[in-house]
Amino acid sequence: MAACISAAQHPPLSLPLSSELIPRRRDGFNPLSWSSSFPNIKISANNLLPSTARNKTLIVEAAWTRRSRGEAAAKPNRKSWKQRTDMYMRPFLLNVFFSKRFVHAKVMHRGTSKVISVATTNARDLRNSLPSLTDDNACRVIGQLIADRSKEADVFAMSYEPNKNERVEGRLAIVLDTIQENGIIFV
Repeated sequence: MAACISAAQHPPLSLPLSSELIPRRRDGFNPLSWSSSFPNIKISANNLLPSTARNKTLIVEAAWTRRSRGEAAAKPNRKSWKQRTDMYMRPFLLNVFFSKRFVHAKVMHRGTSKVISVATTNARDLRNSLPSLTDDNACRVIGQLIADRSKEADVFAMSYEPNKNERVEGRLAIVLDTIQENGIIFV
């Protein structure tokens, strides 16, 4: 108990830290700091470049700039940014095919090539129940089946890319409109 009283009566000793004992340099760095362990070397670009390069201006090109036509022609197999990222931005792709006898439609995942939903008028239940397998009514049935089966697979948005010479009219427009009317969004 006496030890506790005597310790409480005397104030604790305040010793300066080792960094406070060493005077600071004129440039503000403490000689014991981590940054002071590096030497002060002033490097100039004029000393590193040859005299011919010093006179020319330096041009920095960004990596994301578009390629010129000549550069694209030189490397035709290199994909653009959109081609590389489109499969992840719009992963579900609708494919519709019209033959002389049937209408086929499927939704695929681009990244994994997994088929999400399929509908065709060549299926046994539709082949026996529809009067015509290629008319407008058959296209509406295919659109409704694709929409319902896509919703069951938790796919609520998809994209459709027509071919170069393909127009979105006629039976194709009926399939796409029916899919949209049943709650699927085209991105």
